[in-house]
Amino acid sequence: MNFSNTSATIYNDKVVRQFAIMAVVWGVVGMLVGVIIAAELTWPELGLGIPWISYGRLRPLHTNAVIFAFGGCALFATSYYVVQRTSQVRLFSDKLASFTFWGWQAVILCAAISLPLGFTQGKEYAELEWPIDILITLVWVSFAVVFFGTVGTRKVRHIYVANWFYGAFIIAVALLHLVNSAAIPVSFTKSYSAYAGVQDAMIQWWYGHNAVGFFLTAGFLGMVYYFIPKQAERPVYSYRLSIVHFWALIFTYMWAGPHHLHYTALPDWTQSLGMVFSLILLAPSWGGMINGVMTLSGAWHKLRDDPILRFLIVSLSFYGMSTFEGPMMAIKTVNALSHYTDWTVGHVHSGALGWVGLVSMGSLYYLIPRLFGQKQMHSVKAIELHFWMATIGIVIYIAAMWISGVMQGLMWRAINTDGTLTYTFVESVKATFPFYVLRLLGGALYLSGMVIMLWNTLKTANAGRPADVNIPAVAAHA
Repeated sequence: MNFSNTSATIYNDKVVRQFAIMAVVWGVVGMLVGVIIAAELTWPELGLGIPWISYGRLRPLHTNAVIFAFGGCALFATSYYVVQRTSQVRLFSDKLASFTFWGWQAVILCAAISLPLGFTQGKEYAELEWPIDILITLVWVSFAVVFFGTVGTRKVRHIYVANWFYGAFIIAVALLHLVNSAAIPVSFTKSYSAYAGVQDAMIQWWYGHNAVGFFLTAGFLGMVYYFIPKQAERPVYSYRLSIVHFWALIFTYMWAGPHHLHYTALPDWTQSLGMVFSLILLAPSWGGMINGVMTLSGAWHKLRDDPILRFLIVSLSFYGMSTFEGPMMAIKTVNALSHYTDWTVGHVHSGALGWVGLVSMGSLYYLIPRLFGQKQMHSVKAIELHFWMATIGIVIYIAAMWISGVMQGLMWRAINTDGTLTYTFVESVKATFPFYVLRLLGGALYLSGMVIMLWNTLKTANAGRPADVNIPAVAAHA
């Protein structure tokens, strides 16, 4: 064991605080827009015919806000926090780290302005026009420099597995963004994709599914491998399994995108390839879930009293459920029933609300008091209330969408003996109305929990003061 770095330095937690607070703020905003569009689907006249608040314009605003504003800020905050602690060094560049914060907020504000105005490329999760895409690229390159620069200057020999997942997320998202966003500008607010027809669709869903795979899975698994052991005060159940989980996941995920294009003009072999790799993906996904849950071995009793740990562990149960459901829906015969129905919406939200939402909230509840020099959040009872509101809201939401989706699929394919359709499309829409009301109720519950989190966060921040943490004066490394 060698001993070096005899002078203490201080972690850069300012940027972590900024991203953590904005993750909670954007969570409320993004989920509020989600509840508004759920209400518009239930009662279409709510839009009052105003184009800026129509479903078609607010829906991409909702997805961008919850994925890139809420989820993105949570990923920035946790990755910057984790990489400093596991490397025992300050962030590689304070100025670049600050640029990633302000640049990312600028991206979010540009999205909030441009999407309601109707400026869009029309690509799922990649709607933003080319000037904003360039800003995203600049922020992302800066993020990569800060993160990998910090890893490169680490004081410990080992690179902890959470950083592997964060690193893969950063590299893969950069690749996906650059390829899918290739476009030919015709004005400041309009561009056309560099690809045409079925190639454009294939590249879009290579991007779209891997945005789920790397932005919404790999990055958040970085949270799992750091914050669950920390909160449970137990080591990772199997470090070897975590490495197998990493390599299996990042290899397999890249091939699964074509399952979004079953029964389309995409070549049949490509659709089959997407289906097969989606089924293979079940193994590493469940391996990671089991590894996270089994980290609680010997500490299961903590779930009774620790709502933060409950957020983190229940998120893994939703991760397991979603990563079972996804491969099943990728099977062509199942997809024939589920495609274009609300079942897909239910699947997406069991992952988004149950997995991404809960693991982010648990990680932020761990972070925020420590960032402001507090022992715990202002109100532990409020965390408890938030957990139950979120969980009940998710269950109502996804159950309604599952029932609605299967019903839609069955109604659309029902045929009379003479070969005519049994139901008109309007009849299927009418039949879904009660389930749309239930979805609105579930979403409103989930949003209410997020509002409670915002109140709890602001009270905690106001009661404390920004806490600068010293890196140990003697950092040991092999």
